[in-house]
Amino acid sequence: MNSIGHTLKLTLFGESHGEIVGALLDGVPAGTEIDIREVQRELDLRRPAPLIGTARHEADIVSARGGILDGRLTGTPLMLLFENTDVRSATYSERGRIPRPGHADYTSFVKYRGYADYRGGGQFSGRMTAPLVAAGAVARQYLRLKGIGVAARVVSIHDVADSGKYTFSQIEHGRFQNEVRCIDPAAASLMRERILDARRKGDSVGGVIECVASGVPPGIGEPFFDSIEGEISKMMFSIPAVKGVEFGSGFRSAALLGSENNDPFVIETANGMKRVATGTNNAGGVNGGITNGMDVVFRVAVKPTSSISVPQRSVDLESMEETATTVKGRHDPCIVPRAVIVVEAACSIALTDLYLRSGFQ
Repeated sequence: MNSIGHTLKLTLFGESHGEIVGALLDGVPAGTEIDIREVQRELDLRRPAPLIGTARHEADIVSARGGILDGRLTGTPLMLLFENTDVRSATYSERGRIPRPGHADYTSFVKYRGYADYRGGGQFSGRMTAPLVAAGAVARQYLRLKGIGVAARVVSIHDVADSGKYTFSQIEHGRFQNEVRCIDPAAASLMRERILDARRKGDSVGGVIECVASGVPPGIGEPFFDSIEGEISKMMFSIPAVKGVEFGSGFRSAALLGSENNDPFVIETANGMKRVATGTNNAGGVNGGITNGMDVVFRVAVKPTSSISVPQRSVDLESMEETATTVKGRHDPCIVPRAVIVVEAACSIALTDLYLRSGFQ
């Protein structure tokens, strides 16, 4: 439901146009040093960029309540709160009866018997990713203490792709050099044009984000059902607009031979120490649902923003007649760039939970 995790437990609460949204994070080991200023810096990376993002501008100043004293976690749940201050609920006045195509208006109307908060999408809004990013920033600081880093980048937007191959270090240091979150500047420029073109037409575009977790030790994952892929995927699908997840060679592996897709085991020597590694990483750092010590690599597909100003067909739930609707309000013509930090946060939360469950401390 609204909570996830086993050893590390996360609960999200609030709605897009309610008074607050927030997260309750429980299970990060007591004594872990957490810099709330760093949490705020990651939240700032979620802000919409001019023209290619929404005109809604929330301050998103995180307030940490309980669970932390003198910069260290105390062992009790950490509450992370945000006020909603820039809301315009009047633009959603008809959403209780005319659902927006692509949104959860209709499904939540059915599930919650007409009582769901439809303003701004309620709990199904991208607004809920603010507390998700804050919780992920806390998890990331814990992972960093263990030598684990997480970084994501935009691979494609609409029909423009960055075909470059990058190391984790290149992704980590280059992903926020432009507002599109794409490593290649030329591709980033073309992607921005695609977003602006969709905005001019009242439409939207989607894209693909690749995420890499580096320094993950072998042995993390709880098969059968709590595999590393399964737990990360579950977190990814909690992000609004994510419609697909693949690891390593993913769907491309279906067209390969076993001899092409298998990763040969090799011995690497670093700092005078030998370790088992693989010559390629088609598995995305995972075998049998358990990390093998290589970088964990996965990609998520993000659909075009559902809220568009182009007239669309819908239905009137009161009269049970077909009708036309035009979505009003302030919306991102493409949420992919803003979702990069969200994907990193969700990955960090899943990894921290599995790291702790595997007995690593």
